[in-house]
Amino acid sequence: MDKTGPFAIPDLHEVALLLDIDGTIVDIAPTPTAVRVTPALKAALTRLTGLTGGALALVSGRSLDGIDRLFAPLRLAAIGGHGAEFRPGHGETAQARDPRGLAPELRRRLRALAGNGIVAEDKGFSVALHYRLAPERAPLIFDAVKAICAEPWDAPLEALPGKAVIEIKHAGFSKATGVRELMRHAPFAGRRPVFIGDDVTDETVFAILPELGGIGFSVGRQVAGLAGCFETPGEVRAWLERLAPADESVAS
Repeated sequence: MDKTGPFAIPDLHEVALLLDIDGTIVDIAPTPTAVRVTPALKAALTRLTGLTGGALALVSGRSLDGIDRLFAPLRLAAIGGHGAEFRPGHGETAQARDPRGLAPELRRRLRALAGNGIVAEDKGFSVALHYRLAPERAPLIFDAVKAICAEPWDAPLEALPGKAVIEIKHAGFSKATGVRELMRHAPFAGRRPVFIGDDVTDETVFAILPELGGIGFSVGRQVAGLAGCFETPGEVRAWLERLAPADESVAS
């Protein structure tokens, strides 16, 4: 049986698997803390880490601490905080790409927008305001964020829209800057990146895949120029398990 199905990729020894988390390999939940990772997914990621020689990384807006809590006991190579944090190897020490983080007063002002269905997630280097529980309040939150970001702060700011969330961080780094750096480190260097993502923030990585000779797949929506589109995170998980089946006798 073809373990890749219609989403064909080169041999696992030749690629680097780069995976967004929320909405890509795990299902989106009402709040960030309600997300769960199945034991089957952890097992598949462990097997794929071995089969790729360690060239598997998570690429997320979550902090590295948050990623590690979600996937415990795994400590995978990862890009966290939309490029604000970087860990090039499994179990290695994290490196900050935005060591200052947001100003305390800015974080306080953004957190004060929470309530009435708005959930504030303070990551230090960013603040994410989730409105999935109160979608009707999205215009008010966007207007408030725009007004706050227009004030003079210590560094230029960027507001990233996502699926029922807007996240405020310093400008100058992104998932794409993190992927570029990651692909210069062993064991990723010299491999062909395969990136899977679902959200607007993943488009920065999709945009640089041609220069890296990479392959991109979207989840839940068609994106021009990519190799294919998975319908749901469940389909992505099933694909990952086919790439690295627990019973190696079924591998092609």
